[in-house]
Amino acid sequence: MSVNVRGQRELIADLERRLGKERTQQISDRALKKGAQVFVRELKSQFEAFKDTGASIEEITVSNPMSVAGVRTIKIHWRGPKGRFRIIHLNEWGTVKNPNPRGKGVIARTMRNAENAYRQAVIQAIREGV
Repeated sequence: MSVNVRGQRELIADLERRLGKERTQQISDRALKKGAQVFVRELKSQFEAFKDTGASIEEITVSNPMSVAGVRTIKIHWRGPKGRFRIIHLNEWGTVKNPNPRGKGVIARTMRNAENAYRQAVIQAIREGV
């Protein structure tokens, strides 16, 4: 999921000049958290369709905002006692023996389904912060 914005550097520089770098980062972090909540909600609803024990849903974890190559990012991953992170990739893409598991493509479908709601949540969080 990506957005192409023209004049992004100028916009960010103007916001940092007006609000300060720290305040701009706080607003950005809040917007990322709101967007992540929307994405996780959609991801959990997609996983409900083929859940067995529900461990994959329970182990969905959202990281704190961090800088990766100078870009603020939040990672959504699987962490927990049942180690579901090991099978998520297999479930998303299939295997040689089971090329089409019940949950094939769920993460990609979630990204498509949540794209507009994610953007709206980020826009709303930025408006509330500014």
